[in-house]
Parts: sequence; C-alpha cells; structure tokens
Amino acid sequence: MENAFEWVTLAATAFSAAVAGCVGAGETEGTIEKSPFGAAPDGTPVQIFTLRNRQGMEARIMTYGGILVSLKTPDRAGKFCDVVLGFDKLDGYLAGSPYFGALIGRCGNRIAKGRFTLNGKNYTLAVNNGPNHLHGGLKGFDKAVWKPTPRLTPEGPSLQLDYLSRDGEEGYPGNLSVTANYTLTKENALRLEFSATSDQDTVCNLTHHPYFNLRGSGEILDHEFQINADTFTPVDSTLIPTGEFRPVSGTPYDFRQPTAIRRRINDPYEQIKIGHGYDQNFVIHKPPGQLGLAARVFEPVTGRVMEVSSTEPGLQFYTANFLDGNLHGKGGWDYQKHAAFCLEPQHHPDSPNHPNFPSVILRPGDTYRQTTVFRFSSRQASKS
Repeated sequence: MENAFEWVTLAATAFSAAVAGCVGAGETEGTIEKSPFGAAPDGTPVQIFTLRNRQGMEARIMTYGGILVSLKTPDRAGKFCDVVLGFDKLDGYLAGSPYFGALIGRCGNRIAKGRFTLNGKNYTLAVNNGPNHLHGGLKGFDKAVWKPTPRLTPEGPSLQLDYLSRDGEEGYPGNLSVTANYTLTKENALRLEFSATSDQDTVCNLTHHPYFNLRGSGEILDHEFQINADTFTPVDSTLIPTGEFRPVSGTPYDFRQPTAIRRRINDPYEQIKIGHGYDQNFVIHKPPGQLGLAARVFEPVTGRVMEVSSTEPGLQFYTANFLDGNLHGKGGWDYQKHAAFCLEPQHHPDSPNHPNFPSVILRPGDTYRQTTVFRFSSRQASKS
C-alpha cells in the first residue's frame, strides 16, 4: 500500500539520500512531496504533489486536470499566503469547478458553435458554453488524470505530467500526445512548459487557468494591472471574436500603464457590458513565439507582484465575473464576484475559424510548444 506521503529531496545535481520527511538544510534546490488525493469518477487514483523551493514558496499540483490546487508566495513582510482559488478536497473540483487552476486543452477558450473546418473536413465539438465550445469540451484536459513524473532539476523541483488524447476525443482529430512540465524555480517563479505531437493534422491551443488573488482573500478590484498590449480582439454577444484587432487606446482596455481595475470595470463601454466585466483576449506586443512579458500585477496591501511571461500571442484577462458566492472554497471562503482574476496565455479564441489569427494547426512531424512563467516578488506601495 502506498504511504500517506513520501518526500523526494533534490540536490541540484544528484538525488539526496536524506531521511524521508527531512529537507537537507542549505543543500537542495527544493523538495517534492507526494500524497493521495482521492479518486476520479471512474475510480482512477488521484495524487497531489507539493513542490517547495529553498525560499519557502510552495505549489501543490494534482494529477487530475493538472490542477494547481494552491500556490503560497511571500508578501513584502515575508508572510506566505495561498494566492489561488480552489478547494480543500477533490470533491469540490468534481462537483463543478469553473476551471480553478486547471490545465486546458485540446483547444483553449471558445470555438464558435463548436465547429471548425480542417483540410476541407468539418468537425463538430461539444457545445458547453451557450452556443459555443469552451476549453476542450465536456471532458477536456482539465478532467483527465495525467501520468506524473516528479524530478529534481538545477532550477528547482519539477513535475512532469503526460496524457494521450485519443483520436476523436471530444470531436478532435488525431492522437495527441501531451506533456506538461511544472517547475518551481529558484527565482520564485512557477514555470509551465507544454509540448504536444499528433499523428494527424489537428488543432492545439493549450493554456492554464489559475484564479489569482494576490491579497489572498476579498475582491481584486484594487489590484493594479499592466498589460503589454496595443490591441485586443473584440467579441460578439456570445464572446466570440469578430476578427478585428482593435486598438486599446481610448478604451477601458488600455492597461499599458499600471491601473487599478476598480477605475474601469463598471465603464459603460460595450465590450465591458458583454463580458459583465473583463473577459477579453489581448494581443501581446512581442515577437511571435518568443518568451516575453505579457502582464504585471501589483497588490498594494501585501506588496505582492506577479509577472506573466509567455511565448503565446494572446492573453485572456478575466475578472471572475460569474462567481456568485455559491462555491465554497478553501478554508470556508464563499467565492464572490471579482474574488479573483485570470491571466491565461493562449492563441486567440476561435482561431480555427479566423485565418487572420496565428494558426493553431498542428501537423504530424511538428511539435507544439508553449511556455508560461508566473514570477512572484514584492515591493512597497506606490507613493501618491
């Protein structure tokens, strides 16, 4: 029978023969703890891995959905706090989570009417978000149990998750082999590296969906956002892009300078009304495919700063507009509207149906790659 927990202690260059449960003082880049975390609906055991770096930062990731269950980071006083929403037990995620902390695929965000055409063939996907397909369908990657491989690396503790999405799963063509690597680095960053290959032409657009609150509780309206985007992709009434690239200048979507969202989230601008707040894809200003800064967020009470860097052309900014207090989260917190924000690096929504958007087509012999880095630090409040 598997132990209730087991420690794996990493040295930068070799496995440490430290006593189970102990952390080699000053000699490791971090630790990994593995524990059981219940079972999926089909009975498959679910595990949770706790990654810790030498600075004390901690990330807990489970094999069900690749879900980031908690992420503890320090504030300006050195106090650690969990900065992501979620549940204390697996049951909460199984009962109807709005993608809290989940790995998203095969094609993240929305696809209009659950349809796309590839090589002249029409494909029909599940419609699970109004008239549209969202985040991979009824049983996307967020509901799969992934195969884990924990390891110590020179950068910090790392967890590799692997999954085979079979041909026809959720309506998508091709057997898609997916690998997701989570590394908690020495620089207090959670680095996500995704790769995928397919034996047929298919579409692939992976992302990750943490709900962040850098204060640790309450609403996020006083968080200050800076987004590296000159344009965004406006949407229709069902949140599907129109195909336009609209300048942010003169709109509530101009976050090129740090701005608290409280100042703009109730603006009567048509796009704000459609999303009931922010739920928009920004076009990140950087060279295609290169890792670059997408956004920076500052929480003035705790001093926490989060920087999001990515290789992706887009960034979905969402302000938890549909939380309503009916989800009972970690520590008994009832999650209310605007209790969190999401910053999801991605290709643009509905890309299979927009030839003018960067392509999400993956062909045999090619490898899909995506890197996202959430880096945390702290600073003093800005002087008024």
